[in-house]
Amino acid sequence: MSPNGSDGPAAARGDPNMVAAEAGAGLQWHDLSGLEVEGLGWPGGAELPWRRLPGRARGLVPPAVWDLSAHTAGVAVRFVTDAAEISARWELVSAALAMDHMPATGVSGLDLYARDGGGWRWLGVGRPTDFPVNEKPLAGPLPPGRREYLLCFPLYNGLRRLELGLPRGARLERAAPRPPERRRPVVFYGTSVVQGGCASRPGMAYPAILGRWLDRPTINLGFSGSGRMEPEVAGLVAELDAAAFAIDCLPNVEEPLVTERLAPLVRALRASRPEAPVVLVENLVYANAWLVEPRRRRCEESNRALRRAMEGLAAEGVRGLWRVPAEGLLGADGEATVDGTHATDVGFLRIAAAIRPVLEAALAARGG
Repeated sequence: MSPNGSDGPAAARGDPNMVAAEAGAGLQWHDLSGLEVEGLGWPGGAELPWRRLPGRARGLVPPAVWDLSAHTAGVAVRFVTDAAEISARWELVSAALAMDHMPATGVSGLDLYARDGGGWRWLGVGRPTDFPVNEKPLAGPLPPGRREYLLCFPLYNGLRRLELGLPRGARLERAAPRPPERRRPVVFYGTSVVQGGCASRPGMAYPAILGRWLDRPTINLGFSGSGRMEPEVAGLVAELDAAAFAIDCLPNVEEPLVTERLAPLVRALRASRPEAPVVLVENLVYANAWLVEPRRRRCEESNRALRRAMEGLAAEGVRGLWRVPAEGLLGADGEATVDGTHATDVGFLRIAAAIRPVLEAALAARGG
């Protein structure tokens, strides 16, 4: 509370850092034609250029999965420019810019990283305030130089169009292809936790974090409340030429469905992509499970079912299976979620750190 007794938005108005700046004039706008768009398993359609499932999935997958596939979670574009400032103009599908437990920057915003040496560092965020079109600066003024950038798309909204705004005369180029050994994506399939609920900005969803840490493309097939391992969805996931698959569906399926659906999903992946390792992520330990008995029991039962399924698959001769245990995903201090399930940025960093060594070992076993 401020000294005069006011707080909230009125207090924020006095702080220029709390006001979203407007994009400058004199910019030249560029669409994404020819740039290196990553995170799509199938080409986009005319209706929505960055939908995460192919048009033929409509009527095949559950309606909720189809609707959520319009969200651009995990989609990103790499580009190179010498621009001294970078802006963006994007048209959103939904007027729901934010949720009651997730900010607009994560739901509907853009997130910009720049390559620094061999890795990626955060640079700027596009803060959505309007519907349907936002025009906002992302970064600047920047020192002279030609750099590679990575722009992450919204987690819980769709895009009809996206343009980059650069000063006139600045060059915009396609980023160099990734090295052959890091060209295949890691495919993540799962729930709202995979999709990115409730990251503060798109780059903080854990598949995006892992993509930057490993410096390889990822495909985010997280469907909030709908990562239920249906055979129709499993068949689509199995179409993808993945370096590895990471399956993180247990928060959406209780023990009977884990028993029924997990092994068939793995068999479908193995039949289609026999060399791709499959990383199975256990149900994270809910932050309030230490005192809420049904939550603790739900997690334990699902994870026992996952382990039984792995044992059965191993007995069948299925190889290349890896497991991420539940205990390390969120930590034990209870400080990594918004609501006991959905991660904060701290939670997503912890999840990514827990999955990383297992995923790296799985990729190394395959040969990269």
